[in-house]
Amino acid sequence: AIRAAAAALGRDRLADCDLWVTLEPCAMCAGAIAHARIARVYYAAPDPKGGAVEHGPRFFTQPTCHHRPEIYPGIGEGEAAGLLRDFFVGRR
Repeated sequence: AIRAAAAALGRDRLADCDLWVTLEPCAMCAGAIAHARIARVYYAAPDPKGGAVEHGPRFFTQPTCHHRPEIYPGIGEGEAAGLLRDFFVGRR
């Protein structure tokens, strides 16, 4: 999604863009978010096992992280949890 947005806008930096996702970003996604300089990240459900924003490595609080987007967790958490649960039930 980040690559598609960058291609559509014709630039690598997305400083005026927001990212809305159902699940807390992992470390690799957090790295891509920081690299793209995304301004704000909204995510619904926390991910205690694989998340890297408020769990695990807490990517954006590391001193080596040069871009820290605004983070808004828990928006639509119940609905997102249902979507994720239904998705994985369908995969099994």
